[in-house]
This record gives sequence, C-alpha cells and structure tokens, in this order.
Amino acid sequence: MGYRDIYKESNEQAEERFSLVMERIAEIAEETDVPEKFDDYFKKTAAFLLQLKNVSEKAEKDTLKDASLTECEKQNAGLYDDIKAENYGKSYGNPTYAVEKLGEEYGQILSALYAECRKRITDAYAAKKMNVTITAELFVEIYNYFEDKEGIDKTAIEQAVYWYFHDYSEIFIGDSVRELVDSEEDFLYQIVMNSDLNDLRYLYQYGQHIGKNETGIAAFLNGMSDEEIQAMADTYTEGYRIGFAATGKDLSKKTTAQVRYPIGFERMVRAAVKNLEKLHLKVTMRACSSAANKQYDYDHKEDKALYYDKAYVERRLEVMKTSFEEMKKLANGQAGPAVIEVFGEIPFSPETKKEVLKLDEKQQQLSVYDMSMSGQITNQYIIGEERSFTIIAYPVPEIGEKFEEIFAETVKINTLDYTLYQNMQQKIIDVLDQAEKVHITGKNGNKTDLYVSIWPLKDATKESAFENCVADVNIPVGEVFTSPVLKGTTGKLFVSQVYLNELKYLNLEIDFEDGVIRDYTCTNFEKEEECRKYIKENVLMNHETLPMGEFAIGTNTTAYRMARDFDIADKLPILIAEKTGPHFAVGDTCYSHEEDMVTYNPDGKQIVARENDFSKLRSEDMSKAYFNCHTDITIPYDELDKITVIRKDGTTEDIISDGRFVLAGIEELNKPLDR
Repeated sequence: MGYRDIYKESNEQAEERFSLVMERIAEIAEETDVPEKFDDYFKKTAAFLLQLKNVSEKAEKDTLKDASLTECEKQNAGLYDDIKAENYGKSYGNPTYAVEKLGEEYGQILSALYAECRKRITDAYAAKKMNVTITAELFVEIYNYFEDKEGIDKTAIEQAVYWYFHDYSEIFIGDSVRELVDSEEDFLYQIVMNSDLNDLRYLYQYGQHIGKNETGIAAFLNGMSDEEIQAMADTYTEGYRIGFAATGKDLSKKTTAQVRYPIGFERMVRAAVKNLEKLHLKVTMRACSSAANKQYDYDHKEDKALYYDKAYVERRLEVMKTSFEEMKKLANGQAGPAVIEVFGEIPFSPETKKEVLKLDEKQQQLSVYDMSMSGQITNQYIIGEERSFTIIAYPVPEIGEKFEEIFAETVKINTLDYTLYQNMQQKIIDVLDQAEKVHITGKNGNKTDLYVSIWPLKDATKESAFENCVADVNIPVGEVFTSPVLKGTTGKLFVSQVYLNELKYLNLEIDFEDGVIRDYTCTNFEKEEECRKYIKENVLMNHETLPMGEFAIGTNTTAYRMARDFDIADKLPILIAEKTGPHFAVGDTCYSHEEDMVTYNPDGKQIVARENDFSKLRSEDMSKAYFNCHTDITIPYDELDKITVIRKDGTTEDIISDGRFVLAGIEELNKPLDR
C-alpha cells in the first residue's frame, strides 16, 4: 500500500465533481459575466486552476515524470512566476495590487482566495484530486456571487469561505496528521528512494518551487563521493540515535521517524533513510524548497483572519484529535523529527502593508489557545517523554561564490571532536554551578545588561544546573544551557542584527523583569508601533509576554570564525548561530514536556534545572504551562563584554571577559577568535 492507495477512494469520489468543476472553470477562463474590474482576476485564476487540472490528470496517470527537463522547468515557471518578486507588483497574490485593482471591499478576500488556490499545487502533484476539487469548487461558488445580476452579496462570500474551511477540516487536517505518522503516505519516499538522482528532472516531481538553490545543491551533492555522502548521513542519523541513548529513551519502542529535508538533498537523505531502516525505523517525510517570494508568504500568513473564530478553532481541534485517535498506534510509534536545515539565503526583512489580512486582538488570543491545545493533543499521541529529535544544517548556493568552501567548512564544523568540547564545557559548568546569578554585558554598542538567576543545587557533588550539550540532537557541538530561575532574571537583552525564524531584526531590544518580557522594540520600521507589532507576531507568537526559557553559552568559536571569515554571520541558521555566543530563548524551556525525566551529564551529575514557574503548572493547567514556541536570540562574541558568575557570598568569577574565554583549561576556544 502507498499514497496512491490511500487516496484512491477519495479520488474516485471526486472524479465526477472534478470533471464538472473544471468544465465550468474552462468556461470562466474564456469568458466571464462579472463586473468589468473583476474580469481579469477571474480569468487569470481560472487559467491557473486549469494548470492544476493538467497536473492532476498527469499525476493520476503517473506520467509527469515523462516530461523533458525543459518541459519540467517551463511547467514550474508557469506555476510560480506570477508571485516572484519581478512580477509581484502586478500579481493578484499581492494584496496591495489586488486592493488597488479590485477595490477595498473585495481585494483582500480575492487575493486570499488566489493564495488558497495556489496551496493546491503540491496536492495536484501528489494526485490528491479531492483536495484540488474542493478548492476549485470554492472558486466557482465565489465567482457565481460576482455573476449575480442583483448585486454581489459580500456576506454570502464570507460565509462560503468560512464553511469551506470548517467543512473540509477533516481533509486538510487528516492529511497533515497522516503525513506525520503514516509511512504508507510515501509520495516523498518514492521520489527520494526510487528516482534517478543524476537526472535532475526528479526535482520537479514535488510540485514545489524549484530555483537555483535546489538545482545547485542537487548537482553539487551528485559530484560528491559515496563515502562523503555516507559520512554526512551518518553524522545526521547518529545524532538522532544518540539523542535517545543519552536521555535513556527506548528507541526500540518506536516504528517511524520523520525526516524533514530541503529539496535538493535527496542523495544524503537516501543514505540517511537506509541508516534509519537499519535501526528498524520506517520514515515519514516532509520536504521544503526555497520560497518563490518570501514577501508573498509573509503577506498571506494571516489570511485565516477571514474565518478564524472560536467555533472554527474548536472544530479544528476536534478533527485533529479524531485524526490522531484513528491513527493512534502509528502516532505512538513516531520517534520524532530528524531535520536538515539550510542557510545562506539573502536575509529577509518584510515590507508591512495595510492591505494584508491581520488577526484582530481577539483572534490573536484565540491563536494562542489554538496553538496550546494543538500542542497538548499532539503530545498526547506522540508522547513527549518518549520522543527525541536531531537537527543539522548546510549552506545552499545562494550564499555566494564561495559556496563550496563554506560547505566543506560546515561539514568540518558538524564533525568537530565532541570529547574536546565536552571536557572544556565541563570546566565552564563547574563554575556556573556555583552561581546564584550570572551577569551578561555587551560592548561595541551592544546595550545588553542582564542578570540571570540560576537553579540552586541541593548537592553540588551529585547535581548540575547546566547541560553539557555536545553533537547529538543539536548538531554541531558547542553549548552549555539551563532553564533559568525566573525570579531575579532581570535586565536588557540587545542584539544589533539577528535572523529569527527567517526574518531579520535590527537593534532588537528585549527587557526582562523577573524572567518575563516586560518591553521590546527594534528599528526595522520607522514607526514604533510597527516594530512592536512585528516582534509580537513573530517572536512572542502573539502572546502578551513570554518567559526566558533558556540561558546558554555557545562555545563553537570555530563556527563563529567561519561566519566572520566568509562574512555570513547574518546568514547562519539559529542552529549554528546559537553556538557562537551566549543565547537566550523566549518561550518554553528545552525540557518542555520532559520535566520529570531524569537525565545526567557525562560526569554523572543529574541535570536538575528542568522547569520554571510556568512549566511547573503542567499538572494543574497545561495551557498555562506551555507556550509552544522557543526562539533563541544570540549575542555574537564581538558584541559581548563579560559573562560573570556571581556567587551567593558575593564573590565573582568571569567566564568571558572582553569577548574571550578566561577560565583555565579552555584557552583552546579562543584560538579561532584570535585568528
């Protein structure tokens, strides 16, 4: 059984509806009977849906792979060129243009409808005909309202959108749960494991945007030896295995692992899948490509404002729980994600537009509730205390002409001698464990002045407040971290430039009081209001405040030197950037849903700082215990003055002074800094 069998029944059910709706759409593409200013919109969107019809029919017959490379490139361009930056100014995917051409009353909703149609591209390639059908039917239903000679009924249009998302929750949410836990949903597996990876036509079978990063990295990996590819895969999957072993979790109880990877890395992924299968794990997969236009994605990230209310959220959560319950055994067997990230894309700082749909305050509060409850449901079926993860990152060609050198250096960083770091990090922990507080200050214009309270130890001979983190779940090696005590964790965190969740922040400034965010700002936009809104939506994830969930000291000075030598500090992923200086996470702790587990450092001491004042509420009210987000913010060494331990008796000791490590026995860490 495979994905074609999974969707065979729904495709058969959709067949007649698909034919009928596409016939109607073909008529609309030729001639419309709507007010003139909407004519172009409906014709162009209809033409786009006819492209999906063509793809769906070929996918069902499994003939997409027969196209030449030129035909594949042309088809991909035909699906994505409209929203690329050079064309976006006159795209209906651009809410600004849509409002300008279609009017304030309907521009937003029609732009959102166009974006919803575009979401069906990958469904068409995966031969999910029902998914394409229901969205095409929504398009026709809304077209019919514009065709009404008695006048356009805006309320009816809004209701059509609302009930579309409400009624078809089973399909969209059911698909997402199945793709997470069911290895028989093998659309991506078939591409990775059965394609001729030397024939780059395979890249176009996903239906995602294929650009120079995807073709470039695929060609580059094809030029590497089998031994080099296997070594990369081994580093990745061994980190996954060690993540279970180091925390005492039983991997043998699990049946699947989720492999998340960027399109273009299939050669490495194929080797990794074989490694995981040797561990008796089948795989589920999630693939992603570089965005055709990040501004388009940003413009539509809150389109759900059209239909997002309490009733819809409760319906969504009900369907999510039902879907997990139906796949309960599969979900319980899911071991967690093994993630490959990429870096090197040009940092993105979005343009804010008044025409985009935005969640109102009530909807923002609802989204926090939705996220919390979704996390609880997922954790109920994919049990947090039993799962683990790993994550590793590599550059893509967009990083510049020295891509190959940077890639080679990244491979070295990902395979640094963890025992060397483990020993040096233990010396840092030995001093940190004496702390009542740690004082962090910046220099060179960095305004950081922050005190972090440290978990008190009952028996320093048997306990530690910090974890000695080497290259297992978080690759590369290089950090010690703790869950801070919130009371007394007070002061200012400042970073001149940082890249968080693919968004750029300038002069990010966050003030903490007793461990929670009291105030925040940046200089991305002229208006203070826009800056605060940007941070609230994308760092606080619409929460009114968040606690400091983690304090860590990154020790991977080799990665820091690579960033400076190649001038790519602004392009590093947080995975590597967090190892290149002290960092502070806002949101949940690193031990979210694992607070009651007992784990030990390599020296045998138990790691005891596993919760805070919020997560300790988990037995009373899960919604108050977890925030379902965790964002690391790193101060680079060249903006760092001191990290000073303050003991209970008032004595102090520097771990870092003037941006350099000063403890005896860790001088090796300064060598890359001083080169």
